[in-house]
Amino acid sequence: MTRSGVRLQTLGKETLAVSLAHLLAFFLTFEALRPIQGFFFPDFPSYASLLFLPHGVRVLAAWLLGWRAAIALAPGVFLSYFYVARAGVFDLGHLTGIVVAVTIAPAVFHTLYALGWNIAPRADKRPCWPCIMAVGVIISILNSVLTNLAFGSTPAEYFAYLIGDIFGLFFLMLILMFAFRSLRSLGR
Repeated sequence: MTRSGVRLQTLGKETLAVSLAHLLAFFLTFEALRPIQGFFFPDFPSYASLLFLPHGVRVLAAWLLGWRAAIALAPGVFLSYFYVARAGVFDLGHLTGIVVAVTIAPAVFHTLYALGWNIAPRADKRPCWPCIMAVGVIISILNSVLTNLAFGSTPAEYFAYLIGDIFGLFFLMLILMFAFRSLRSLGR
């Protein structure tokens, strides 16, 4: 197989894995967590989830894959938007939201790398989880502002998106850290 064929095959596997992870996080958020949120906060006016796990998938995918994350996320993000908006997914606000969702995280990691802050994963170095969380907060702020501008949302929605993204990233990272720790202890 040629080198470009191997790269294309790898990109296909990354896209399948990342998009499936995004969809799993999305459905867990919207079908399990949002009903619980509705129970505890019945008068919450926003459609936003206060624990938005897909943000964690986007941040971690961008951290691991760089710009390839935009391609890997695209099918999962599109299908998530389609689930919510149906035919309205092709409205300008939704298309803008999709572009923001798949590009902001890789763009922020790339910008920070260009500015000299390289937290990319390396085999010889443990991940700096607080660093990834800090970058995730920056990404969340940009996502919240740009997505809510595209939708013409109220200021309360900006804040709700921000909370949901940050908590979603934090809890997804916590889950993964415990999972990796458990896997390491099983391997001993």
